[in-house]
Amino acid sequence: MTVPEQMASLRRAIRRLLTERLGEQTSRPFMQLLALKSIADGVRSQSAIAERMLVDAPSVSRLVARLEEDGLVKRSIAEDRRCARLELSPAGQTELNLLRDALIWTDVELLRYLTVQEMAEFKRLTVKLLTGLLQARGPVPLEGGCGPSDT
Repeated sequence: MTVPEQMASLRRAIRRLLTERLGEQTSRPFMQLLALKSIADGVRSQSAIAERMLVDAPSVSRLVARLEEDGLVKRSIAEDRRCARLELSPAGQTELNLLRDALIWTDVELLRYLTVQEMAEFKRLTVKLLTGLLQARGPVPLEGGCGPSDT
């Protein structure tokens, strides 16, 4: 199996583990929780969320609309008034906390298969790979430009 195939399989296995854990605590879809995490991490525009999550703008537009409808995200007009600025509501923060707890739990679960030193090395190598790939592609914007889907 090639490295990309191994990484894809590992991603699927970890996502399944996370989804099962989160399913015990929330009915919120995993992609919505990831969008909440992006917003909490400082991503404020829909185009930047799309770039970070590697999905198309219309999908993010629907996702953010649902989060807003459910009271998890608030939109406010940005300084240049061409796009909306996204912020978590208290209910959104509560859902985000469930994801963060599940991520920490997953790290602990992974330590059942790796030593602490192996986990540290795995994290170091994945950061190194990700940094190299992102540098080759260009930076992922935090704020992003304002496009039609950002309003």
